[in-house]
Amino acid sequence: MSLRYYIFLKDVLKLSLTTFGGPQAHLAMMLRLLVEKRHYITEKELIELNALCQILPGPTSTQTLTAIGFQVGGPNLAYLPLLVWITPTAILMTLAGLAITYLGQHQISMNFLRFIHPMAVGLVAFAAYKISSRVVNTKTGIVLMILSAVLAYFFHSPWIFPVLLLAGGAVTAIRFRKHPQEKNKKIHVDWSNFILFIAVLLGAAALGAATHWLPVRLFENFYRNGSLIFGGGQVLIPFMYSEFVDFKHYLTSEEFLSGFALSQAMPGPTFIFCTYIGTLAMRPYGLGGQLLGSLVATIGIFLPGTFLIFFIIRFWAELKKFRIIKASLEGINAVSSGMVCAAAILLYQPLESTLLNMSLVLATFALLFWTKIPSYLLIFTGILAGIIFK
Repeated sequence: MSLRYYIFLKDVLKLSLTTFGGPQAHLAMMLRLLVEKRHYITEKELIELNALCQILPGPTSTQTLTAIGFQVGGPNLAYLPLLVWITPTAILMTLAGLAITYLGQHQISMNFLRFIHPMAVGLVAFAAYKISSRVVNTKTGIVLMILSAVLAYFFHSPWIFPVLLLAGGAVTAIRFRKHPQEKNKKIHVDWSNFILFIAVLLGAAALGAATHWLPVRLFENFYRNGSLIFGGGQVLIPFMYSEFVDFKHYLTSEEFLSGFALSQAMPGPTFIFCTYIGTLAMRPYGLGGQLLGSLVATIGIFLPGTFLIFFIIRFWAELKKFRIIKASLEGINAVSSGMVCAAAILLYQPLESTLLNMSLVLATFALLFWTKIPSYLLIFTGILAGIIFK
C-alpha cells in the first residue's frame, strides 16, 4: 500500500473522530479536508458523488467516503475507509448501550449536550452556503434549489429525497444537446454486488422468518431498513422508534431518546445509532449477547448501502460521459444544495427560539466563515461549556 493510501486512511480516521452534525456537516468537512487540503478529488466530483449517494438508500456519508476511496485507490482501498469511518463511533455507541441502564437508574442528566444542537445547525447552515455558492450558477439551478428546499421542508417522507433528485436531474437532462459528445461511452456493468444485495435481502428475510433467534432477526430488521431508508440518519428515527420501541419493545421510550441525544454528540456516521439499539436489544443475553447485538446491527444497517455503492461506482465514470447524464448533474447538484438549506431550517425548528440558541447558530456560522477553527474544536468547546454552565 502506497504512502498516499496511508495518508488517505489517516484523513478518514480524522473525519471519523471529528465530524459532527450529520451528512450535510460531514460534507462540509470532506470539502475542507479531502478536497481543499488534500486534493484527492475535485469539488465538483465530491458534490456529484454525494448526490449519487443521496439517490441510493443507505448512509450517505459512508457511501460517499467509500466512493472517494474507490476513486483514490480502487476497490482494494475502498473497503478500508468504510471500516475506519465506522469503527470508532461504533465502539462508543456500544459502550453507551452498555452504560445506559446505569445512567437511567441514577437519573444522570444529558443536559450538558444542550449547546450542541444549535451549533450543529450552524455547521449545516455553513455547508448550505458553501455548497450552493459554488455549484449553483444558472437561473435554472437557482429555481431548482429553491423549489427543492421548499418541498424538502414541507414534505418529510424519506422518498422525497430520491424523487426530488431524480426530478431535478430530469429537468436539466432535457438540455443535453448543449454538452459536447464524448467517445468511449461503452459501459461494462459488473452485477455481482447488486446480486449480493438482493441475495442477502431475500436470504435474511427467509432466515428471519424461519428462526426465532434474536440476532438473526435483528440483522434482518436492520438490513431491511438500510435497504429502504433515503436521506440520512435522521430519517432512521421514526422507523427505529416504531419497530423497536412501539412494536417490539426492545427499548423504552426514555432509553431510545437518551441514546439518540447522545448519538448527536458523537462524531462519525449518524446511522451508527443502530449500534446502540442492537446493543440494548440483546440485553437478555448478557454482555456477550450485547456485543453480538452491536455487531449484527452495525453490519446490517451499513451492508446494503455498501453493496449498492460498489455496484454503481465501478461504471460511474463511464456513465457520466453520456450527455444526458452529464446534463442531469446540474439539476441534481442544485436540488442537493436545496436539501442542505432545508436541513438547516428543519434542524433549528425543535430548538427554543431563544437569544442564546440563535447566537450559537450565528456564532458557529461566523467562526467557520471567517476563521479556520476546526469544527470539532467548536463542538468540544460546546460540550465543555455545557458541563461548566449546568
